Amino acid sequence: MKNSPTPRPVRAEFLKSAQSINDSVEESLSEVVFLGRSNVGKSSTINLLAGRKNLAKSSATPGKTRLINFFDVGYKLGEEDYTVRFVDLPGFGYAKVSKSLKEIWQKNLVEFIQNRTAIRLFIHLRDARHPHAKIDEEVERYIHSFLRPDQRYLTVFTKADKLNQKERGALLRDFPGAILISNLKKSGQERIQQEIFHTIFGAEF
Repeated sequence: MKNSPTPRPVRAEFLKSAQSINDSVEESLSEVVFLGRSNVGKSSTINLLAGRKNLAKSSATPGKTRLINFFDVGYKLGEEDYTVRFVDLPGFGYAKVSKSLKEIWQKNLVEFIQNRTAIRLFIHLRDARHPHAKIDEEVERYIHSFLRPDQRYLTVFTKADKLNQKERGALLRDFPGAILISNLKKSGQERIQQEIFHTIFGAEF
């Protein structure tokens, strides 16, 4: 698949919501986990990548959703069909008092991300306007503390349209390898699709 065109989403479906690893869907596909603060635009990013406007639904109350949501997304790459499983984790960062990550994320969520063998890629969504938020830095260190050799961690900055060109350049210097996206302008998603396919299927772009 060397020098492949960008994968194109052609179908997407919601599978189920789960409270823990014990009632999650069967680990039959490689999984991409989306994590980030409750107001970072996680649902909008998933919808953009899946090519479906209302696949993942945003909660009116930040931090309210506490379930793990599973989606299967079908892609066309050249003449071949591929399916990837997206996993939407509850947002973090709305605790009223300072707590450890294991308290912000319930114990069952910690068990899920550490023990779910199907996870191949963690996509950590961060607000481009607040790139050094303490909670995001803690999450990054936490994920890297147990990252397996067959897993990757990718930083994606949302709301890049809120920055000017100089600010975007500075952000990429501070976070080499990160991707900047704008759900409003629908920009940057192709690079994320390529990273997903490179990680899971070994595609080169």
